[in-house]
Amino acid sequence: MKTNEVKEILQKNPTASLDELVKLTNESRSREYLRKLRVQLGLPALRQNSQNTKLKPEDEVEKDITVRSLKDKTERTNKKYQSLLEQNERKSRQIEAFKLLQEVESYSIKRKDVESNDATAVVLCSDWHSEERVRSSDVNGKNEYNLQVFDERADLFFIHTAKLVKVKQKSIKVQTLVLALLGDYITGNLHEENVETCQLGIMEALMNAQTKLASGIQYLLDSTDVDLVIPCHSGNHARITKKQRHATDADNSLEYVMYHTLAGMFKGNPRVKFLISPSYHSYLDIADFKIRFHHGHDIRYGGGVGGLTIPVNKAIANWNTIETADLDCFGHFHQQFFGGNFICNGSLIGWNAYAVGIKARFEKPRQAFFLVNHARKEITDYCPVWVT
Repeated sequence: MKTNEVKEILQKNPTASLDELVKLTNESRSREYLRKLRVQLGLPALRQNSQNTKLKPEDEVEKDITVRSLKDKTERTNKKYQSLLEQNERKSRQIEAFKLLQEVESYSIKRKDVESNDATAVVLCSDWHSEERVRSSDVNGKNEYNLQVFDERADLFFIHTAKLVKVKQKSIKVQTLVLALLGDYITGNLHEENVETCQLGIMEALMNAQTKLASGIQYLLDSTDVDLVIPCHSGNHARITKKQRHATDADNSLEYVMYHTLAGMFKGNPRVKFLISPSYHSYLDIADFKIRFHHGHDIRYGGGVGGLTIPVNKAIANWNTIETADLDCFGHFHQQFFGGNFICNGSLIGWNAYAVGIKARFEKPRQAFFLVNHARKEITDYCPVWVT
């Protein structure tokens, strides 16, 4: 076929593929010739590719070998990259842990001429979830919680705490009450369902909880003659970040701000001492009996067969390699439990749909109270503070 005839075919079929043009020209011309001729005629260029070029068997084999080699190289590169990411994450955690350890606060309660009946009272206050609603129908009538019920339970907590202190003072010399504020006073919007179950916005709920805490502290001062030492720790629900951040946990917690506001309200009162820790842990030495306070959210429970005891004791063993404590006090799990070397606090909100969902054991709303005997250097008079 003459060149002019080929040009005429190309002009009449401007959108034809190279394979189609080869057939139209009776395969008398090569694909490369047709491609270049199209360009000369001002038609859009057609590139040769695997779809319009049929490779010879030996070329196909060579191509497969090259593709596999590139694929293997990519996989090795991805593995190396993933390994570097994991190493970087481990280094970041180590740096965060180092920062936390540098910021751990410690405070001591000392007594001169210790007598056998000297003691310090400790009450754990956490997991109020003050604005969250629990409908009776959601938990088979086992509990109900709303803003009114919260007010009633919070009032009963401080009233019963003051009563316990005065009862113990009849037989034991108690001059100090440690009011451990361990977080989760609001629920916030940590989970999507909280938008439906919370009756107040985050800031309104925080102010409501702060007012109740301030009123309760003043009630304890007015109703008893003890000094108040108040360790403060942020929970996991009042954070402003989507995920928990270890090194900046306190900086991203609304409760951390609330604690400083409360401290300012009682500034200058010689009977009140706030211990606001920016780190996950803080330590309180009561006559050589050391307590480690935290919220509890760094303990990975996992719902194991052994319940709390196994993960808690594993965590304590690791923490004791850094600084030994005689007792760990925390909340978070809404289960009051005395494990000998730790006390897990109960909650004010009590049994709710979440507890049903994770198959937690039923527990009435309560907080924990105990004495630390100065002479014996151990816990005595452990009991719940009932709020219903």
